Amino acid sequence: MTSIIQGFARFQETLFGRLSYLDGLAPLAMRFFLFFPFWMAGTQKISGMENTIEWFGNPDWGLGLPFPWLMAHLAAYTEAIGALLLILGLAVRWISIPLIVTMLVAIFAVHWDNGWAAIADSSMPEIAQRLGAAREILREHGNYGWLTEKGSIVILNNGIEFAVTYLIMLVSLLFTGGGRYVSVDYYFGRLFNR
Repeated sequence: MTSIIQGFARFQETLFGRLSYLDGLAPLAMRFFLFFPFWMAGTQKISGMENTIEWFGNPDWGLGLPFPWLMAHLAAYTEAIGALLLILGLAVRWISIPLIVTMLVAIFAVHWDNGWAAIADSSMPEIAQRLGAAREILREHGNYGWLTEKGSIVILNNGIEFAVTYLIMLVSLLFTGGGRYVSVDYYFGRLFNR
């Protein structure tokens, strides 16, 4: 039995041992993936800052957060600048911390009451009925073919699914950094550790 385990260990080391040279690819993929949602969210908040501040502060139809002017600016610029730092692989661990905080606020202040799913389950009778009604209205009063040629009509549930996914990726980047060979951080580390 011991020889089987040792043989398997050698086989595994032979098979996967060389993958360590490519261990920077996973953080690189996460950084590129996270760039797009953070860049879009941050720049949209910045370009509509007055609306963002109003949404952050309004307790009736918004988030009802304290200090909405400050919170809106912090969130918007953290997301936009964070996206740029992530794509460059610069200060990845440092920017992961405020982005993690931003995701936690998004999870609990924006998405929590909507459950897990980002997109509503169209097989649920209540959702299927609404989708059917929307399709009928669009067929009667709109150009349904044009509206759906790029994808199906869905109902946004706005749950925590995407925010938790981004949070997990950011926590991973906090521990791994930007990645070997593929980040500015890696080369700065080599330069300053000589």
